[in-house]
This record gives sequence, C-alpha cells and structure tokens, in this order.
Amino acid sequence: MAILHTDIPTRSQVDALLTARNPHSASLYLPTDPASTGEAERVELKNLTGEVLEQLRAAGADKDEVGELADQLADLGDDEAFFRYQARSLAVFATPKSITTFRLPTHLRAAVEVSDRFHLKPLLRSITFPNTALVLALAQNSVRLLEVLPELDPVAIEVSGMPTDIDSAVGRAFPADRSPIRRLQADEGKKVRIRQFARQVDRALRPVLRGDVPLILAATEPLQSIFRSVSGAPELAPVGLTGNPEESTDRELASAARSVLDDLHADRLRDLHRLFDLRTGQGRAVRGIADVARYATMGAVDTVFVDIDNATTGVIDEAGAVDFEPAGASTYGLQDEIARRVWLTGGHVLAVRRDDIPAGADIAAILRYAP
Repeated sequence: MAILHTDIPTRSQVDALLTARNPHSASLYLPTDPASTGEAERVELKNLTGEVLEQLRAAGADKDEVGELADQLADLGDDEAFFRYQARSLAVFATPKSITTFRLPTHLRAAVEVSDRFHLKPLLRSITFPNTALVLALAQNSVRLLEVLPELDPVAIEVSGMPTDIDSAVGRAFPADRSPIRRLQADEGKKVRIRQFARQVDRALRPVLRGDVPLILAATEPLQSIFRSVSGAPELAPVGLTGNPEESTDRELASAARSVLDDLHADRLRDLHRLFDLRTGQGRAVRGIADVARYATMGAVDTVFVDIDNATTGVIDEAGAVDFEPAGASTYGLQDEIARRVWLTGGHVLAVRRDDIPAGADIAAILRYAP
C-alpha cells in the first residue's frame, strides 16, 4: 500500500490565502499518485505552468513579474525529491514572490486559475470533512490512543498522565462473592472503579484533543457507556467500535474507524440537507450565485454548499452584486469568492460535489436569519 504524504491546511493558513492579493496570483491543482516516481506529475505541472504564463501574457502582465512567477513554478518542477512523496492531489499557490503547496488526500481534477486572488474552493474540500480521526482503544488492562490518517498505518500517540490499566489507576478489584447481596455490592464497586478509571483517561486526553478531529471510542460494555457518561469531550463520536480492542491490531482498529468516519460524514450531510429543507420553508435558505453572493456579503450566511467542480467566472462588488464575465486575469471564480466571504464572516463552507448540494443547485446557503 502506497503511503499518502499529506499537508492539510490549518484555518490560519486558509485565512492567509483567502486574504492574499497580488495581480499575478496563480492557483494550480494536479492529480498525483503516491506510488508514482513523480515524473508524470512534474510533466503535468510544466503543462499547467504553460497555461498560467499564457493567461498572464494575454492579460498584458509585466514581463519581469511573469518571469519571476515562471521561475517559482520551474523550481518546484525541478524538485524531484518533493514529487516522490505525494498524496492524491497537489495544490500550488504562486505569485512572483512566493509559492505555497499542499499535498491533499482528496481526488481533484487538473485546473489552473489566474487572478488577483487564489482559487481555494478545491482546497477547502480537504477540510470540509476531516480525513483523520483519533481512536481511543480502552480496556480494563490497557489504553491506546491512535491517530488514523488516510491510507497510512495508524500512529500510536503517547499521552502524558494516561493510566495504563484500571488496577494501577484506582486499585485492585473488589473480590467476587457468590452471596446475592455481596455480589450486588461487588458489581457496584466495580462500576465505581471503572468510572474513576474513565475520568482519569478523560482528563489525560483533554490536552491532546483537537476540535476538528473526531475521537472514536473502541471499548466493550460497560466501559463504553461509562466513559461516555463521564467524558464531556465534544470530539467524542456518537458511534464507537464495539468488541474488545485488545483483540484487534492497530491496523484493524484504524480500518474500522475509517468506516465510522465515512458514516459520520454522511450523517452530517443528511442533517444539513434536512436543515436546508426546513429553513427553505422558513424563508431562511437561498440558492443560485446572485442570491447567495448578496447574503454572503451581508455576513448573513451560516452554511454554504459550493460545487468544487463548477467554475463560473465574474466579479462581485462590495455590495454583493454579481457581474458574470468570461474567465481572465481580471475575473475569478464566483463560487470561490462567495466561499471566501462566508468563511471570513464566520460561516461554514462545505466544498462538495454537485450531487451533495441541496435542490440540485451549484451553490446553496442556509441563512442566519430570514431576509
């Protein structure tokens, strides 16, 4: 199995790209193969670079600026070592003075955009639904925390202060007793010890949890239910892995966790579709570029669905009015600009395929309030 080498952008990195402005901004996306030597990808980058330079020259860009941008992309194409370690897609954002790359786990089509801003809609696909998860393999005699990444072997994470087992954490078990009364006491005592153990695990976990990464619990009963009852971690996925995790390898747990992650994504999308339908009846949902652009400019959009494969071009003015124009150095992707305005006003951006957008639209939005 080929290893995926990924660089998932942080929110601060996305913020920086969304607010960057340069009259010679080039955004390039190309498919990559983690098992490739990188030669085919370097050829594709060279071809895409030719499209960038052609667009800039056609727009009358400064010759020196074009040359500097060409050098940035040529230097990247000459980096054989870089292209030997790839994921499924490569995103490149270049100006005459800088270049930024992200290796992404999502399959993206080859594309080039040249404007005064970067084309980020495909990049946002990689953070619309998390591709990583943490798995807490919790048993009375062992505790493991694993980081699960796309198509990679799971990585064991050492957690400071994490108890290793229930006996060392809270003392030895109450002795079993066949008397019905004593047996009831022993069972209750066991649950008390498990709750104490679970609280210690929960406290140790808190510093390493990340709000954008789900925590998937692998445990048997009653440990599964008891941990959920004492943990307040918002990252804890509502569905966990059943069965004794001590009987599963790290790889087996990671494979099962990826299925849970897929289900979580599908559930979230269904919930948002139901919410869109509800808000439509309340007059708090819109579709179509012109309407969504207006509300995005007002900061009234809570959640926007954008088609990552659609490339309608034009400009949006400061009041949110849309002017549809052909692609060129003076225009940009309208859905991309809408996503930027929603993101920077605290809204949620879902960069998805067209089939995942409500009502069969190429863009749709749930509003914070009725217009």
